Amino acid sequence: MAPMTAAGEEMHALVERLYPLCRSITGDGVRATLDIVGEYIPLQVHEVPTGTQVLDWTVPQEWNIRDAYVADSTGKRVVDFAASSLHVLGYSVPVSRTMPLSELRGHLHTLPDQPSWVPYRTSYYKPEWGFCLAQETLDALPDGEYEVCVDSTLADGHLTYAEHVVPGQVADEVIVSCHVCHPALANDNMAGVAVAVFLARALAEQTPYYTYRFVFAPGTIGAITWLARNKERIDRVKHGLVLACAGDRGQLTYKQSRRGDAGIDRVMRHVLAASERPHSVSEFTPYGYDERQYCSPGFDLGVGSLTRTPYAGYPEYHTSADNPDFVSPEAMADTLAVCREVFAVLDRDRRYVNLSPYGEPQLGRRGLYDALGGRSDTKQAQMAMLWVLNLSDGEHSLLDVSERSGLPFDTVAAAADALLGAGLIKE
Repeated sequence: MAPMTAAGEEMHALVERLYPLCRSITGDGVRATLDIVGEYIPLQVHEVPTGTQVLDWTVPQEWNIRDAYVADSTGKRVVDFAASSLHVLGYSVPVSRTMPLSELRGHLHTLPDQPSWVPYRTSYYKPEWGFCLAQETLDALPDGEYEVCVDSTLADGHLTYAEHVVPGQVADEVIVSCHVCHPALANDNMAGVAVAVFLARALAEQTPYYTYRFVFAPGTIGAITWLARNKERIDRVKHGLVLACAGDRGQLTYKQSRRGDAGIDRVMRHVLAASERPHSVSEFTPYGYDERQYCSPGFDLGVGSLTRTPYAGYPEYHTSADNPDFVSPEAMADTLAVCREVFAVLDRDRRYVNLSPYGEPQLGRRGLYDALGGRSDTKQAQMAMLWVLNLSDGEHSLLDVSERSGLPFDTVAAAADALLGAGLIKE
């Protein structure tokens, strides 16, 4: 794995590659996005036909677009899809007409408070067409006739999503989920996709305890489709994390699972606090990203959400200002580092039973004290062994030991490894 600074630059380069593609909840833009991701990690791509029932939803028709524009009387394109995919209302039905500006205005979307930015708008489940543009562009348009063209198709097809699996020592899974449906928005969510890709690559260099399943799917309908198609094996999912808004310069924000005390919640709180990074932890709400699907009451999975600045928490959110310049390699590298730290703890946090629970076992004759001689943290390591022995009653995990003793988790885990090797504890 490249050093974090190099990884940050590589992730930023991936964001720049993915950024221009016209994505939506279905269509060739999603496939093109997954094709690029597939250059970095192997993917299993799934195509789910239009009309498929997925929980309470139905897979919609597939949307694809080739061109779209608004042209003035001279033929000059005053709004042009070719310049940015944000310029078209997502899922716009085809249209080819000439109309006065007064009629066209009803189909134009702007941000009056941010007059130079283009908004991101969609109409997935209601047939509509429209354009998004800067308010200053609209203000400069003279009255008159305008040619309007949306060269799109809305037809039976498929919803596309992909999975990447890092095999573990056990079949129990950790899912990492990120949405791949937003066009021309760098932080939301190509930065999340890039961090997920490099996290998968880092995990593949190890032999993790859990099996890690990465899900790259359109927001809402994609996660719902994944859940519908995996109901029989959902009990394998022991932990999960939704990654989004992973590259802005704000501090890290962790949104807890619906449970609030799931393993991922405890580990994330511990790692963020121990790292002394500026951060915030928020309670679960049934609004946001796909954590709300994984945490719906029927599934109630232990899935939290990690972002930097949360959705709608920065002015650039869902606008043309969320471009590759808005995300930084350093921020993405920091998000990746936290994910790696969290999963390292999650992977090693297990419960043990003391096999010599009556009195303190003699550590010296087993070479456990001698093995630590000369280390600057010898006393801390010895204390960690005593704590692990005392709390290895089948009820307390290593994270419990770390939090109760105040010792670093890595020190506690190393003590457990030594005691396991000496036959004093068992999992």
